[in-house]
Amino acid sequence: MRIAIASDHAGFKLKGVVKDHLADLGHEVDDLGTDSEEPVDYPRFCAAAARAVVRGDADFGIVIGGSGQGEQIAANKVHGARAALCYDETTARLARSHNDANVLSLGGRLLGETLALAVVDAFLGGTFEGGRHQPRLDQLREIEREECG
Repeated sequence: MRIAIASDHAGFKLKGVVKDHLADLGHEVDDLGTDSEEPVDYPRFCAAAARAVVRGDADFGIVIGGSGQGEQIAANKVHGARAALCYDETTARLARSHNDANVLSLGGRLLGETLALAVVDAFLGGTFEGGRHQPRLDQLREIEREECG
């Protein structure tokens, strides 16, 4: 699997842990920044990860910040991205199975490493159920078309 990953300074340490974990599992990881704990603004990094997914350069994206809130919002500004902020395995599974999320957002200051990796695994291991959830995704795409042209 190809995964685009990005963080701001607050998510930098956890990004390294997640990258190593993904590489150990045999995934191809594209690190889109940042490259240190030097303070930076997150929007451009998170948008880059979401754009990689939407373009098809990555199967999924992972964005990491202090809380993950702003990172999720930035990723969701990209037309076609469906970023989900997940704090446990249940929300990660539901993000994939009900919402067909393609970008995972994590809070590096709120999740320990063990839980964060479990969330990553649950997200990447999930599949979209379709069925009753498909019309809702179609409605979201229609809203996106209306708003983005």
